[in-house]
Amino acid sequence: MTTNMVESLNSMLFNMRDFPYVALLDVIQEKMSKWWNDRRIVAMATTTPLTPSRESKLRPRFVQSNSRHTSQLNPVTYHVKGGELEGVVDIFNKTCTCKEFDIDKLPCVHAVAAVHHAQVSVYSLVSPYYTKEYYVLAYSETIYPVGSQSQWDVPNEVVAMIVLPREVKDKKRGRPKISRFPSVREFIKRKNHCGKCGACGHYKKKCNSQTGSTERNPPADVPV
Repeated sequence: MTTNMVESLNSMLFNMRDFPYVALLDVIQEKMSKWWNDRRIVAMATTTPLTPSRESKLRPRFVQSNSRHTSQLNPVTYHVKGGELEGVVDIFNKTCTCKEFDIDKLPCVHAVAAVHHAQVSVYSLVSPYYTKEYYVLAYSETIYPVGSQSQWDVPNEVVAMIVLPREVKDKKRGRPKISRFPSVREFIKRKNHCGKCGACGHYKKKCNSQTGSTERNPPADVPV
């Protein structure tokens, strides 16, 4: 997840990475302010108890729970059978033996069937971080622009600070690399390029194109 977030920002800033630091920070601030405001509007317009993504994931489980058979083991524990996997649900500790409820903090199909049998609201078992209140609270603050440098309130100790340029090492030969290094878990699939026509997906031996043929047909207006 962290890699995906970093890659999203990296692709957004690809054409701005050579900007001066102040200009680059202004671009980041402007983009983040827009994202924040867009998500705030979506959060405030939400009409369901949970966030749209969690609500869409929970709704199908209501239908799936109708085909489950539930039996009560004690006041807070229920045994749910049916489907590919059965489960034992503890509605007090909010756990299930299938572990999906424990990890996602969102009721699994067994937990939905259990709370239906116990006549308890399923939303009482959901993590508060998935609720609309937390969704709105997450984007309640505003990201303001920094403003002109003439309006900055810089402490005197920062103004008096002497910042030396970084030590420049001997440059390597060739064009400097600007693309990032792939992480350990990433795999780059190389495409096959035909040495005859230059297209992708096949080799020269299997090429049916006549583009790279060494024999050229003479123009129509030139006698052979």
